[in-house]
Amino acid sequence: MNEPVLRNPIRPEEGLRFLSTLGASGIRMGLDRIALALKAIGNPERSYRILHVAGTNGKGSTCAFAASCLGAQGYRVGLYTSPHLVRVNERIQVNGEEISDARLGERVLEVLSRYPEAQQAPYPLTFFEFSTVVALWHFSLERVDVAVLETGLGGRLDATTAAEPTVTAITPIAFDHMDYLGHSLPAIAREKAGILKPGIPAAISRQPPEAMDVLQQVAKGLGAPLYIEGRDFEIGIAAGGQLQYRGMHSSLNDLRLSLRGGHQSQNAAIALASLELLARELPVSDGAIRSGLAHTQWPGRLEELGSHPAVLLDGAHNPLGVEILLTALRELYPGRRIHLVFGVLADKDYHAMIEKLFPKCASASLAPLSSPRSLAPESYCSEARNFCPRTSAYSSVAEALQAARANALPDDLVVCTGSLFLVGAVRELVVPPRPLAASP
Repeated sequence: MNEPVLRNPIRPEEGLRFLSTLGASGIRMGLDRIALALKAIGNPERSYRILHVAGTNGKGSTCAFAASCLGAQGYRVGLYTSPHLVRVNERIQVNGEEISDARLGERVLEVLSRYPEAQQAPYPLTFFEFSTVVALWHFSLERVDVAVLETGLGGRLDATTAAEPTVTAITPIAFDHMDYLGHSLPAIAREKAGILKPGIPAAISRQPPEAMDVLQQVAKGLGAPLYIEGRDFEIGIAAGGQLQYRGMHSSLNDLRLSLRGGHQSQNAAIALASLELLARELPVSDGAIRSGLAHTQWPGRLEELGSHPAVLLDGAHNPLGVEILLTALRELYPGRRIHLVFGVLADKDYHAMIEKLFPKCASASLAPLSSPRSLAPESYCSEARNFCPRTSAYSSVAEALQAARANALPDDLVVCTGSLFLVGAVRELVVPPRPLAASP
């Protein structure tokens, strides 16, 4: 047996240090490892209800909407999402407050004391798996009423799927992570459908027919009730231009969403349908729903910063995300010239992203990302110039942002997109860090 990395850890800083060593642990699909770890620490995830959300696009916003509405009702709500933009603390929140450094370090050490095998080299758990265990442990000690969990990758073999859900939800499915999930929509849908459980109700967004067929087949085989957008629930525009939710058991008029873009109506609809399915155990009033939707915070999604020129951050990281972004730009910024800051991971379908996005831009500044999966700007700069002649490659996000701002006139728009890694890097440059609440 290998010697443990940590011996008798006693300080939170050591917990943070251990967590940082897992940062480059990569992706390993499967549930056996995390199931063993959760059992070793007493299966803390069984002490609260769980809303589990999968999908290709919109699942983070859906989680944020649902958590905000539940919090507005007065419930104690855990929220676990990924990836983070700037700090790992963003991934683990209770009632909108990110976990502090001190508390995160403590939680890591508490998990390690109960599952010391996690310290052995090579590490049995990846960064995402271990972070999931820490989050589920933290939510138990915080005595949350409900935890909203966003899948990291797929669903069937994603670490979050080790937790037994009360309700599940699946947002739009599209091509992404094909090396892990498959190269066809039915194959990808089958992986996402892995969060469905026997007898557990699920809210499902509108899907391409080939994806919906798979979801319905899997649900029928499991006996999981499906509630489908457009058939059982939806958000539409009522007379007077106000948003209206029509659900399985309720309807609400005159809704306001704090998150921008027409696509957020779909994400809000999935969130509200999920809340309806949770209502037997965790009812939420109309007033809490209205307040929750109107005050949801989810940075980096059509987030506008500064002015003259304005800088717009959006986490579009696949072709469908780019299409959604372009639709939002037409709605929110008609006629504005776009100067692009773009960075992308090498395992994304960046060819399709470039083809859709770059012709709409007056200039494009390419940047590397702080990830071993980053695509080097020089490797696709020539291809990008075929669609936007004024394209240049830079050695850092800061240089690319500076160039885009220099290219832009005061009334133009600097759009930063292609990856949440890029959005996080830009946000760290532009937005002063917010101090985290101290742990009690």
